[in-house]
Amino acid sequence: MALSKVDFNNINVTPAASKALKFNSSANGFETGDLGGSMVLLSTQTASSSANLSFASGIDSTYKEYVFKFIDIHPQTNEADFTFNLSADSGSNYNVTKTSTMFRAFHEEGDSANLYYTTGGDLAQGTGVQNLTHAGIGNGNDENFAGTLHLFNPSSTTFVKHFIANCNAYQADSASYNTYVAGYGNTTSAVDAIQFKMSSGNIDAGTIKMYGIS
Repeated sequence: MALSKVDFNNINVTPAASKALKFNSSANGFETGDLGGSMVLLSTQTASSSANLSFASGIDSTYKEYVFKFIDIHPQTNEADFTFNLSADSGSNYNVTKTSTMFRAFHEEGDSANLYYTTGGDLAQGTGVQNLTHAGIGNGNDENFAGTLHLFNPSSTTFVKHFIANCNAYQADSASYNTYVAGYGNTTSAVDAIQFKMSSGNIDAGTIKMYGIS
């Protein structure tokens, strides 16, 4: 088998932080750059008794998928739920129409467990917030919430905007609540902002990271 060779005059491998070595567009040399499928950290916000955490920039046609990571979200109010809403006008209004579904599994410290559909957590053409938890997050010193939300192709002007989330909360009655949420923003306008807040009270503490998937 013949050994393929590259044109060394076309090698551009100057080291660059967070970049990888790859073939160039002509496939005859190397260069540094992004590899497909990588997660690119775009923004980080940290709550400190915050009414909400909003991402009103950075959501555009650059990426077909955005991922939000929720880390140690702690509510000010006991049994408040963590929610989000979408905007199609750069954050002037968070009121995109949504249809969604939710189910959850729970396991209490006393060993009681169940799995069921949550009708109180879904939306049918609703413009209000979408819950990512249901039954409330405890606000005790060691109680918090964590999870992931995927938002797909928000800049499309042809299709609706799908989202999928998987989250876990330390519920106020000493239980683990694992919640699964999916749905779509029923708009063909580009979605360019997202806002997170509690159903009651402020976000006392916690971090949200926004990534683009290249």
